[in-house]
Amino acid sequence: MPRSADLTVRVTLIERAAELLAAREPVTLRGLAAAAGTSTMAVYTHFGGMPGLWAAVRAEGFTRLARRLATQRPTDDPVTDLTLVGSVYVANALADPNLYLTMFDNRYELDDPGVAATGFEVLVGAAARARAEGRFAETVDPAAAATRLWGMTHGMVMLVLTGALERSDLGRHLPPMWAAAYVGFGDRAAPAQRSAEAGWVEPG
Repeated sequence: MPRSADLTVRVTLIERAAELLAAREPVTLRGLAAAAGTSTMAVYTHFGGMPGLWAAVRAEGFTRLARRLATQRPTDDPVTDLTLVGSVYVANALADPNLYLTMFDNRYELDDPGVAATGFEVLVGAAARARAEGRFAETVDPAAAATRLWGMTHGMVMLVLTGALERSDLGRHLPPMWAAAYVGFGDRAAPAQRSAEAGWVEPG
């Protein structure tokens, strides 16, 4: 089993590389090792070289999101659960903004493309449950609904991360946006608003 010190070096390399990538700064093996306070050999030990590191950086963002989503337990309201997924997504992005930005950097291929689908599959599952329990119309495609919710949430997050909006704007705008989307999927206005408000958690 890897020693905790080894894991610390690995995480430090990933986070430092994500910081440089998100800033679009040039990254060299020697410079990265120096910034992480380790040796160039550590990059080969943990990732097999720079290409492996880039893949690990992208994967780490998706892995942390999946880990956060796994802590959520379903409630008796599927639409509130949809909103909770969105809240976790936002919290994850704001907690690790550099990793979040590199998640969508397609210059670097993932070793396991499936890791990128985990969070989206949770969202699709919640939308499917909302349809099955009669909150959404039978004609709603859960994958399409999930894509639209993800798109609006990602857009708002990016506006915050790029400084166009303040963090406080997320709580003012996202719940009403989600509620409007839920109504578009067939929910009634009052329950949609309640679920959007109940599931929203201000990011720490």
